[in-house]
Amino acid sequence: MSAGFDAAIERYALYLRVERGFSPNTERAYRRDLGALAGFAESRGISEATAIDLELLRDWLWAGTEAGLARASIARHAASARGFTAWLARTGEAEHDPGIRLRAPKPGRALPRVMAETQMSEILAGLAARAAAADPDQRPLALRDVAVIELLYASALRVSELVGLDVDALDLDRLTVRVVGKGGKERVVPFGVPALSALSGYLSSGRPALLSRGAGASAKALFIGARGGRLGTRAVYSLVARLLAEMPGGGPSGPHALRHTAATHLLDGGADLRAVQELLGHASLGTTQIYTHVSTERLKESYRTAHPRA
Repeated sequence: MSAGFDAAIERYALYLRVERGFSPNTERAYRRDLGALAGFAESRGISEATAIDLELLRDWLWAGTEAGLARASIARHAASARGFTAWLARTGEAEHDPGIRLRAPKPGRALPRVMAETQMSEILAGLAARAAAADPDQRPLALRDVAVIELLYASALRVSELVGLDVDALDLDRLTVRVVGKGGKERVVPFGVPALSALSGYLSSGRPALLSRGAGASAKALFIGARGGRLGTRAVYSLVARLLAEMPGGGPSGPHALRHTAATHLLDGGADLRAVQELLGHASLGTTQIYTHVSTERLKESYRTAHPRA
């Protein structure tokens, strides 16, 4: 990547982080997409971001399509490019915004994976049983895993929100947790008695034992890893993937599946859509409405299975 392109992307990333409040993961995604655009531009003899034009952007998207990128990836590339060129024009670094006329195929919206209530009960009961039967060395980790899954499902948290929690974010008396979501927005979400029980057991027996394995740098963190530091997202992904692999059904098997499941179960149980939006921390109600589609699909499937005239 040329120094000119690199410097422009760095300035834009700083703007996303400081002024827009984007998360580190989102910032990295923009850097990755724009780095790919810069590499493509250089292959066409363009070494400065200000020399980007609409033809180059369209060729870049077309090259991605020819390379077999999914529609969702092409749409994300287009969004990254449009944001970048709009910023260049707004700051005066470029004379005009070529990305304003850039169009990309709308990504198909696949329905998220949702576990049945019986499956979630089976998962949670299995975790509790493993914790009860664990040897003294493994018991702290087992107690932590129960608390992690209970809280993910109870409060529909994002994995980044979960691992970022500190102990003082919990209010065990009110059964709530204070969460910092996307863009640094804070919200308070509830959890139930089963999650309270799991958290209490972890806080009294599991967490102190795990903390003793580290150097004390993670004294504020709620969830502690095997080596005494703050629990990382990769460990949570591994835990959830292992649990969901034991369940029938296809689709993504990361922690977001538990968030999808919690939201869908709330709507199935009669929760108001706007209340679920607030719980999830969605800025737009339209984002939350995907779960109404999930509930409808589940209803259709039940109908097709059970109704004699389906």
